[in-house]
Amino acid sequence: MFDLLIRGGTCVTPSGRAQVDVGLSDGRIAAVGALSVADAREVFDASGLHVLPGVVDPQCHFREPGMTHKEDLGSGSASAALGGVTTFFEMPNTQPNTDSPEQLAWKVARARETAWVDFGFFLGATNENADALGEWETLEGCAGIKMFCGSSTGTLLVDKPEHQRRVLSSGRRRVACHSEDEARLKARKGLFAGRGVGFHPEWRDEDCAVLSTRSLMQLSRETGRRLHVLHVTTAGELPLLAENKALVTFEVCPQHLTLTAPDCYERLGTLAQMNPPIRDARHQAALWDAVRSGLVDVLGSDHAPHTLEEKAKEWPASPSGMPGVQTLLPLMLNHVHEGRLTLERLVDLTSAGPARVFGMLGKGRLAPGYDGDLTLVDLAAKKTITHDWSKSKCGWTPFDGLPVTGWPVATVVRGRFVMRDGALVGRPSAQPVRFAR
Repeated sequence: MFDLLIRGGTCVTPSGRAQVDVGLSDGRIAAVGALSVADAREVFDASGLHVLPGVVDPQCHFREPGMTHKEDLGSGSASAALGGVTTFFEMPNTQPNTDSPEQLAWKVARARETAWVDFGFFLGATNENADALGEWETLEGCAGIKMFCGSSTGTLLVDKPEHQRRVLSSGRRRVACHSEDEARLKARKGLFAGRGVGFHPEWRDEDCAVLSTRSLMQLSRETGRRLHVLHVTTAGELPLLAENKALVTFEVCPQHLTLTAPDCYERLGTLAQMNPPIRDARHQAALWDAVRSGLVDVLGSDHAPHTLEEKAKEWPASPSGMPGVQTLLPLMLNHVHEGRLTLERLVDLTSAGPARVFGMLGKGRLAPGYDGDLTLVDLAAKKTITHDWSKSKCGWTPFDGLPVTGWPVATVVRGRFVMRDGALVGRPSAQPVRFAR
């Protein structure tokens, strides 16, 4: 007797696609196979659908505490559930920053009360806490350490190599890095005074990213510390990352694979502004080559909402960031439909990849014994992404009006539906992800 039986779908298993059923009990996958004669308390007919291991978004900014007028853990995780995401990792640049055990514990307790899908939180590295991070990184709910090497939203910043070395020397888990060179950012900002947002990728240029990533590679080799470079955007970083795969993994974002400069800035203005920037077609083509070759390890949305009023400020006073957790999967399913990558590669980037990179226990595979996290999608569904569909408090998406083929129709977290047919189901009851120590 299963608690839930998913019957008749095409499952993407570690061995490939298979027309098999999935039985879930006590929050975990109990069986995968021909289960037509099995009994269950609830049966879901997945005929015509593809059943994926639960999608993980390892880079979200849900703005709680301190900026809940534009997002909070409840609304952000609801967006995740509606977009087919079963687990999120949230970033530490809140107000106050998540840079202590007390702030981490507050977030974990708050997420237990309000989050719709499972969660982990990054601890923010600072010059002051660098030597304590090795002790803190194993606390409940900690997804790892996040280090801002260049300034972005908020006040977290570790821009000097001597302090970056201290961070990397304290602890053993992988450190996630925002890789831009702060000295170059400061030196170049005045060059573009009075100009428009189309100059955002000129200010935060390719060299800004390459200089920082080259320095991080050197520090990783010297300390032996594993790194994860977030939201890689440039062709110039890819050879450096390829040379250092023994220690370094990296992420790309759907918006960098979908939008290009200068068109996005002409159409969207500051709504297209994020850090690192959306760049031209040369960089996008290099990112796609890295996705197809297997070089890229994970996809992350970098969901970073701001209100329309905030985004309406003149650049560069306008804040960087855009919502993305709800559109991650529809955008990438559309890329699958258009032949840019296979469904199996997408599953590796959004399920097995995050589990492997961050040492997640019980996540990332559609196999017996793993957590009962499933994302059910209709690869043939034709939909249009709209502002109205977005559950984020900010109320907008840069992809408003974009037609896509492929859509999430149900989200299952630890054996129970949290979304069916575009509607939230039940109530928030998420749990922190468990990690290998």
